[in-house]
Amino acid sequence: METHTVATLDYVIALIYMLATAGFGAWFVRRSGTMQGFTLAGKLIPGWAIGMSLLATYLSSISFLANPGKSYASDWRPFVFSLTLPIAIIIATRWFIPLYRNRVKTTAYEYLEQRFGIWARVYMGAAYILLQIGRFAVVLYLTALALASLLAIDIATLILVLGGLTIVYTLAGGFAAVIWTDVVQSVVLLLGGLFCLFLLLSHMPGGWEQLSATAAREHKFALGSMDPDLVIQGFWVIFVFGIVENLKNFSVDQNYIQRFLSAPSEAEAKKSLWLGGLLYIPVSALFFMIGTALFVYYLNVPAAGLPEKADQVFPFFIVNELPTGLVGLVIAGVLAAGMSTLDSSLNSSATVWTIDFYRRLLNPGASDARQVAVIRLATAVIGVLATVASLVMIDARSALDVWWKISAVFGGGMLGLFLCALFYQGMQPRQAVLATVVGVLFVAWATVSSTWFAGAGWSFPLHAMMIGVCGTLVVVVTGFLSFGFIRRCDR
Repeated sequence: METHTVATLDYVIALIYMLATAGFGAWFVRRSGTMQGFTLAGKLIPGWAIGMSLLATYLSSISFLANPGKSYASDWRPFVFSLTLPIAIIIATRWFIPLYRNRVKTTAYEYLEQRFGIWARVYMGAAYILLQIGRFAVVLYLTALALASLLAIDIATLILVLGGLTIVYTLAGGFAAVIWTDVVQSVVLLLGGLFCLFLLLSHMPGGWEQLSATAAREHKFALGSMDPDLVIQGFWVIFVFGIVENLKNFSVDQNYIQRFLSAPSEAEAKKSLWLGGLLYIPVSALFFMIGTALFVYYLNVPAAGLPEKADQVFPFFIVNELPTGLVGLVIAGVLAAGMSTLDSSLNSSATVWTIDFYRRLLNPGASDARQVAVIRLATAVIGVLATVASLVMIDARSALDVWWKISAVFGGGMLGLFLCALFYQGMQPRQAVLATVVGVLFVAWATVSSTWFAGAGWSFPLHAMMIGVCGTLVVVVTGFLSFGFIRRCDR
């Protein structure tokens, strides 16, 4: 097989897609002239569009390229994460969505202030903004890294171009731009994936029969060990992690709460979550199947120059097997996967800064026009900071490792605090502070223990994916114990 480069036509198609996406997003500037318009799109977005946006938010360049890489190199173990979504959706539609629709106006952290005071709102808001800067930086870097393997453009340039375009249309069009560009991008992403799988099957000598037989023989469809061992990354570790992570998304992640609040009714909000969540299961399966198909294909059709790194095999296939023009369309799919996640992080973090910090603490009497000006400025500033952070990650040994540590430390106490607020109705602020501090300290220790304390035998004993799970449990249990103890003391 002769390796070839991306044709000029493919560059043109990818460029047109980027500019069209930015232009389409900026077109919604007329809907973003008020705070409700900028942050909630006037609560006029239909449930199906919010659902497609939720799907696009779940998908990223990580899903587009890393998931095929995982199933190519190993099996379908990470797919277990997707299977936990129905459980989390049932809980969210039963408790979380009604709570937010009835108790808050714009951000998730208004409720935490109602329960525990301003400190809880500030803590959750600050943790969320830091998380989203990290998330934006990592997704932007990984998207640029993926594109760099397809295009003859250096990573730094791609980071600057993609980051700049996302900032422009998110700043101009607000939340309406985020939703409707996500709808388009989810369709592009899905069509790109389906086309690649179709092409793989059509080029495979034995078609689907060969794929299924070979994959079954090589145990490529396995979902991990079913032993209840929380030290190895088996089925149950990923299952428990998936439930906790999805519950965190649906309870304290402004990305999702903002979508629930933008729906015209509670019923539409619930419908959007069911649509986006359930669609993610077959869509994620599609990309795992692509990885399995790549394994079977190159097992039967050896290729010169096949990359050793699993994450690079799918880009290798795209460049070497897809005809001119269609390569550009798949590149557009990679762009769609990345930008649909980036715009959500940017808009939601700017919303939190403006509502929870500027309007609540710095200028409570700010006019609507002033708030719109501030949120546009915040969008630009946060976007620039995250883009700079992404440039710094070029020299990092592992961007994903950086992200997981950031997520664990800053997000460790968020779900636990929310659950305490929801289920311990009599809990006082001092009890919530104690539970949160203990939880954050535990997560910080567990995150660094494998590096700093391994020699002393004090490292976290379970798989790293269990850190967030255990951190949440520590907050909830500490809250419960302090709740009961202080209540007895007060008597």
